[in-house]
Amino acid sequence: MPSPYNLNAEEKCTVCETLGVPDTIKFTTVYPKGSLLYVEGERPRGVFILCKGRVKLTTSSSEGKTLITKMSETGEILGAGETILGNPYQVSAETVEPCQVTFVRREDFMRLLNERPDTCMRTVQQLSAMVMSAQREIRSLGLSQTTTEKLAKLILNWCDNGETTPKGIRLKVLLTHEEIGQMVGTTRETVTRVFSEFKRRKIIDVKGSTFLVPQTRGLLDMVTI
Repeated sequence: MPSPYNLNAEEKCTVCETLGVPDTIKFTTVYPKGSLLYVEGERPRGVFILCKGRVKLTTSSSEGKTLITKMSETGEILGAGETILGNPYQVSAETVEPCQVTFVRREDFMRLLNERPDTCMRTVQQLSAMVMSAQREIRSLGLSQTTTEKLAKLILNWCDNGETTPKGIRLKVLLTHEEIGQMVGTTRETVTRVFSEFKRRKIIDVKGSTFLVPQTRGLLDMVTI
């Protein structure tokens, strides 16, 4: 599938095939970075299947403060809980890089769940994984003593999916310092200051969007729970 956003889109999406979504009910689109799929408080029109790319889920306070609740990866179904319950979207979903996304209308998705037990089970598994992830995040943010500890934990979580090299774990971080701050509930300035301290102590090395963690011991020493 040709794309103007340098995304190697798939005409036959393996994610949709795995979920058992037939071509007759899906609408696939390639979005540029910064596109809003849906907005917090909006009535659910249906679900968005992330075929390729990453999407950030955010919630905002009445004062305009934004918190990133989750970074969604390829293969996830976005808005499933709200669509099933018929409740407004609890978060906003915005692409953080070019993405291939399939939309399925609510009535079609509900019928699919009734007709396809395998699709229903995969949806339940994803919703369960999201609940467990949210519980871990709440525990981490709530029990961490300092912002330094929160950022150390965040980098350690990234390391789980990083590339192991002879010089350490290499990470591709496509988030701004402001977005990272929104993930742990702090300011851009604080993230910049803490990362500068990490670099000074040679706990991490940063070149553009590439992070290198020579060894995780320095980060682990900052974590109390």
